[in-house]
Amino acid sequence: MKIFEEIESEVQSYARAFPRVFNRAKGAEMFDSDGNRYLDFLAGAGTLNYGHNNPLFKKALLDYIEADGITHGLDMHTKAKGEFLQTFNEKILKPRKLEYMVQFTGPTGTNAVEAALKIARNVTGRGNIVSFTNGFHGVTLGSLAATGNAHHRGAAGVTLGGVNRMPFDGYLGDGIDTTVYLDKVLSDSSSGIDLPAAVIVETVQGEGGINVASVEWLRNLQDVCRRHKVLLIIDDIQAGCGRTGNYFSFEESGIQPDIVTLSKSLGGYGLPFAVVLMKPELDQWKPGEHNGTFRGNNLAFVTAKEAIDHYWSDSKFQDEILEKGKYIGRRLDDMAKKHGEGNFSTRGRGMFRGINCVSGELADKITRKAFQKGLIIETSGAEDHIVKIFCPLIITEALLKEGMDILEQSVAEICGQVDEIPEEHDFFSEAS
Repeated sequence: MKIFEEIESEVQSYARAFPRVFNRAKGAEMFDSDGNRYLDFLAGAGTLNYGHNNPLFKKALLDYIEADGITHGLDMHTKAKGEFLQTFNEKILKPRKLEYMVQFTGPTGTNAVEAALKIARNVTGRGNIVSFTNGFHGVTLGSLAATGNAHHRGAAGVTLGGVNRMPFDGYLGDGIDTTVYLDKVLSDSSSGIDLPAAVIVETVQGEGGINVASVEWLRNLQDVCRRHKVLLIIDDIQAGCGRTGNYFSFEESGIQPDIVTLSKSLGGYGLPFAVVLMKPELDQWKPGEHNGTFRGNNLAFVTAKEAIDHYWSDSKFQDEILEKGKYIGRRLDDMAKKHGEGNFSTRGRGMFRGINCVSGELADKITRKAFQKGLIIETSGAEDHIVKIFCPLIITEALLKEGMDILEQSVAEICGQVDEIPEEHDFFSEAS
């Protein structure tokens, strides 16, 4: 369609990587206007954990619309909001022994991060924030200041201040606990690092290259924060809502963040929705001090409740995610061993995984080849050198195998080693 070339801004990015006009999607599959089918291993950059047009959510949404339910309500009390809060509290927070107040922000992840940073600064009376190398927290100015990516930071047009960057887990090499360095600079009044209001961190850095923080590192980070009376913010916008296996990505470590940001798949159906979770003593906002016209997306409240009811009332879905994640991990390990000539490596947790191709050019060739074969998959990392597997969590075993087969065929062809995909890669055929 010429209209895209005529008037859509040059800022578009995904449209360049996947130059098709898409018009229909279901589960883990997308279809373009010519009827071509694609497997979706992008999933709205983490917004579609439950797949496209999930039928479990669609019926509830259509029923709500048919009944003239409230669509937009600012921050007024509505039945849909109340039911979401009740379900979220009873099935997500209480079973995990988490006590948080819930703030509805504007519907994007970056708005939730902006609010979280404001909370921390207002409560502590300090202006500084500590973030980490390769972190990504959004592209509005406050969130962007905490983001490491030079490409995005360069578009700000102003100096980005108020944040000091520290090395993420593994940034300085294996065996070096970078929280020791953080503790040192916070303990030294002459380090040049002002005592921060908060530390903000992703447990798995998605845009930064699927960098995974270890359980031990996260626990040590919480200890450092508590020792210096600094708030700990977990940005769970991309890693949360089940992507790593647990509902929250920090659960495995046993830590209890002071503040958590959620968005992306929170709404369940791809509908915009974001929240900030904060410990009760931090909820010191004055009425209207942080607001936003679209913080009352009641359609998203409806589908978010359905997502929790259908997938998080017991451990079945979580167990399925972990098994699928192990399968993806095995397939990636095999690809790295077979086609990487000792240079490829794999990384990730749960169904948040990637293969390090070392070169951004090579990773780009692989994803382009995969798209030619009907697989939508993207790259991440500072040099776009990571091929990122990000399929819907609800993907069937058959479609997951099909997608991984396409990826392996693409890797093999680009690396000049074309082979049949071995039969032993039947789903769950290998020992966990």
